[in-house]
Amino acid sequence: MKRKIIHIDQDKCNGCRLCVDACHEGAIQMIDNKAQLVSDKYCDGLGDCLPVCPTDAIKMIEREADAFDEEAVKERMEMKKKMKAMPCGCPGTHAKKIEKKAPMVSKTESTQKNSFLPSQLNQWPIQLRLVNPDNDYFEGANLLVAADCTAFSYGNFHEDFIKDHITVIGCPKLDDNNYNVEKLTAIIKNNDIKSIKVARMEVPCCTGMTKAVKEAMLNARKIVDYKEVIIGLDGTIR
Repeated sequence: MKRKIIHIDQDKCNGCRLCVDACHEGAIQMIDNKAQLVSDKYCDGLGDCLPVCPTDAIKMIEREADAFDEEAVKERMEMKKKMKAMPCGCPGTHAKKIEKKAPMVSKTESTQKNSFLPSQLNQWPIQLRLVNPDNDYFEGANLLVAADCTAFSYGNFHEDFIKDHITVIGCPKLDDNNYNVEKLTAIIKNNDIKSIKVARMEVPCCTGMTKAVKEAMLNARKIVDYKEVIIGLDGTIR
């Protein structure tokens, strides 16, 4: 349908995030320090964000767009409230993207067989209960959903699994799996996830991680390129 909806000029946006705070529907979020419309269905077209923009980067235009979905907005805002209400406010839960730097290795060290292996982790936090589905690093991500025992069982986990992925971990046996499904649903629904890889152990209880991801895709009404890897107790891939 053709309707009025906002357009954000990325060249004019200075990253002040005033429009994010002004939007009562949560239709705008910061991605790579620029304000972006998350989804047409979250924008009501009333333009509460327009007057707060100091650089005149936001305009109201008329184009083909999905209809405003009030129920989807309610779900999104409820999830945002839950994220703010998370019990742990320690600095260790603060979201950040990790910039990779080449490790400093001396000539002597480079000749040693046991040379330093750098971490391939690309973001923090990684615990599923602690991540915010609206964190910028999820947009366009190749997502790794790993049962937390897998990294201890498979020796080359960083290079073979974490590399080039955004990683979340959890335990399908000890966690509240309904919460895991809810969090994964929000991650998939609110972001353009390129692919999902599930890494789990061979033990039966670990199938809960697979079920959580598949249920989340159904809830989000998005089918994402999916792969599952099962790791044996002896550290081999099944």
